[in-house]
Amino acid sequence: MCGIVGYIGPRNATPIILDGLKRLEYRGYDSAGIAVLTARGVELRREVGKLHRLQTLVENEPLEGNLGIGHTRWATHGAPSRRNAHPHLSENGKVVVVHNGIVENFLVLRDELAAEGAQFRSETDSEVIAHLIERFLSRDTGLVEAVRQTLRLLKGSNAVVVMSALEPDKIVTARLGNAGGIVLGFGEGEMLVASDLPAILEHTRRVAFLEPRQMAVVQRDGVEVFTLEGEKVALKPTVAPWDPVAAEKGEYRHFMQKEIHEQVRGLADTIAGRVDFETGRVYLDTLNLTAETAQRIRKIFITACGTAYHAGLVGKILIERIARVPVEVMVASEFRYADPLVGPDDVVLAISQSGETADTLAAMEEGRSKGAMLWSIVNAIGSQAMRIADGYISMQVGPEIGVASTKAYTAPLVDLYMLAVLLGDLCGVLPEGERRRLVNDLRLVPDLVGRVLEREDEAVAVAKKLKDIDNCLYLGRGINMPTAYEGALKLKEISYIHAEGYPAGEMKHGPIALLDEDTPVIAIAIQDPWYEKMLSQVKQAKARGAPVIAVATDGDELIPPVADAVLWVPPTPWLLSPVVTVVPLQMLAYHIAAMRGLDVDQPRNLAKSVTVE
Repeated sequence: MCGIVGYIGPRNATPIILDGLKRLEYRGYDSAGIAVLTARGVELRREVGKLHRLQTLVENEPLEGNLGIGHTRWATHGAPSRRNAHPHLSENGKVVVVHNGIVENFLVLRDELAAEGAQFRSETDSEVIAHLIERFLSRDTGLVEAVRQTLRLLKGSNAVVVMSALEPDKIVTARLGNAGGIVLGFGEGEMLVASDLPAILEHTRRVAFLEPRQMAVVQRDGVEVFTLEGEKVALKPTVAPWDPVAAEKGEYRHFMQKEIHEQVRGLADTIAGRVDFETGRVYLDTLNLTAETAQRIRKIFITACGTAYHAGLVGKILIERIARVPVEVMVASEFRYADPLVGPDDVVLAISQSGETADTLAAMEEGRSKGAMLWSIVNAIGSQAMRIADGYISMQVGPEIGVASTKAYTAPLVDLYMLAVLLGDLCGVLPEGERRRLVNDLRLVPDLVGRVLEREDEAVAVAKKLKDIDNCLYLGRGINMPTAYEGALKLKEISYIHAEGYPAGEMKHGPIALLDEDTPVIAIAIQDPWYEKMLSQVKQAKARGAPVIAVATDGDELIPPVADAVLWVPPTPWLLSPVVTVVPLQMLAYHIAAMRGLDVDQPRNLAKSVTVE
């Protein structure tokens, strides 16, 4: 969730850090701060609210120095306030810390420090880190060793960045567990530290990532990496594939709107290089999957959170229908507590946009502990979920800045479809003619999504009718039941309208009691194997006086008489239909939120990368 940026080099650190924090706003935050080593010593500027308030503060009280760290905070311990905002100083003002994650034993550590006379200025768990480092420094220990000894005392998953006026030639950073990433950026005579790539791509594309239980000593001319036990680690920088221009809004009002429209290109890139349309075969080389391995798989456990979980629900239908491999889908936050019956012949497949979602990583660790093979579908190159997996599929959609995921939902749907085809082929259960047909259908996807996007005016018109509602019910069946869940999630995330996704066949087992003229129903009623059933449920909703908005197939003559409005989509092969049917729901949610004057890209209480449990 929280964002971190650090800089050491010949330039003024302040504008570099502030710009980096700006590029991390998508992660979600409620306060921000910066610490710079100036000629007067370590100086802090901290402010509650959006980053522009901190920028104004810095303009009024300038900072200039060649070493600095900054942070955007999403509150976990202590309300959003200046004193709780990061960075945090040690008691003597010589050590400054920014931190992502939760120090699970901070109360014990805080009590021990207080008993020794330490005075705390905040309610945060993070401040104990600064005090502990100061304590170890007072024992004639250097900064690196003081940080190492401090980290050994911390429980939980944490990412920490430290600088000190006592050793102004370095930044020390470390990663414990899965509390967000630490990326190191290599410049010319300068180095950068951040929690995510977009913060530093303006300055360098040569990067390296810290693994859990590693710490780095960052200086102007390079970096040394060690384990927490002191063993030196060889670091191999790579070239990040993303262009910083990709993180700009361009012609769009919000990042979310831009990312909805980027789905055509993203889906084309997702398919490109992975499908041979002449032979009708799928190639997912990074998955490291052989026929022998595929035929040994007993079951696949898909685990994910939020939007990615909904993609997993579609994936279950795809894999079971096409490859005939049993699939169970589990919310990642419940996976390890459920003691799942996972074994060596099973696969745990994690889906995560960021690849750093703490619950998803914990589920992967649970799968590993039980001997399962680990796969991941991720968007963030070099992320933890990618690195710890035995094989992975990259979403290929570029940075997703808006908190409400859009292109990182449709891309894994296609990834799961391709995986199903590959598994079916390798397992020998997919006849050649069927395989060729399924692969050929992939050609259609980018164009079908593009045709829906050309009808944005339809979504705008419906949004005008719904922008003042308080409740909404989304209905779907079969492979588009998860589409109803995802449509409802998008609406509640960014418009703050209560919305519920429900299996349409279950409507009369409870939710029908909610229906009246003030509770609209949005029904995914395309011409698929469940069409007649959906048509019946639309009529039942209409009979209770509820306004009905239907997502329907072009040319359908039965839906318009029983619906108050229709969001049209082109005819689509039903196994790929969720990629298409979700797009009008994304646009609808976006325009409702925009008409309500809300912060679409950074909705309240939410964060892009959820790195705490």
